[in-house]
Formats: sequence, C-alpha cells, structure tokens
Amino acid sequence: MTTDITRSNLLRRLLAISYDCLLLTGLLFLATAALLPFTGGKAIHSGNFLFMLYLLFCNYLYFGWQWTHGGQTLGMRAWKIRLMGLQQQPVNWTMASKRFGLALLSWMFLGAGFFWSLIDAQGLTFHDRYSETGLFRV
Repeated sequence: MTTDITRSNLLRRLLAISYDCLLLTGLLFLATAALLPFTGGKAIHSGNFLFMLYLLFCNYLYFGWQWTHGGQTLGMRAWKIRLMGLQQQPVNWTMASKRFGLALLSWMFLGAGFFWSLIDAQGLTFHDRYSETGLFRV
C-alpha cells in the first residue's frame, strides 16, 4: 500500500462516492421497508423529521461501520482506496463520527470541502484534515 495522499485522488474519491451512493439507495429502500409494519403499510411523509433522522443514522452506520472495520466501503474497495488515520492507524468511531459530520458540511456547501484538496498542501479534503483521517491508495 502506498502512503501518498495526492490531488489525483479527488477523481478516485468522487467515483467511489458514486458507487456508494448506488449502494446506499438500496440500503435506504430496505431501511424504509423495515418501517412499513410500524406505519400500517402507509407511506411516511417526506417532511417527517424523525424519518429524516432515521435515514441519516442509517447513512452514518453504513459509513461508520465500514470505516472502523477495515477502512473501506464497497465503493472504496472498487477504487482501491482505504481510509486510515493520518499516522496510518485504523480509524476509530470518534474519527469516523467527526469525518461523517464534517463530510456532511462539505456536501452542504456544494462539495467545497472536497475541492479543498486542490489547494491543501497534502491534498487533504476539509473533512480529512479536521478528522485527522485520509485516503490512501491500496
């Protein structure tokens, strides 16, 4: 495994995210279906705050579990990248939680946190830098 974190990883990172989005779509369908027995088979209104929190929690578990158990989501495996601490240590739940929250902020600002990697001296994104994690090529 090479330890360099470079600007060329931005494309690889975005492609892994697109794979994970496809997988998450299926996961969120299943998570929603799991709630149907509790709603009597009726649809949940799109503006339901608790439902949105539930889906956000499902996303958190998807990423957090995989980051802390091997450092790779399925999309990251396909593009041969691994998440580790900046000192090449495994990611713990604290690091994963910070990373998830900061990545949400990155997306809320139209992906600006990802493009941060183009100007960062080490090629780190906003959420890499402040969660003390980084993507390494496998």
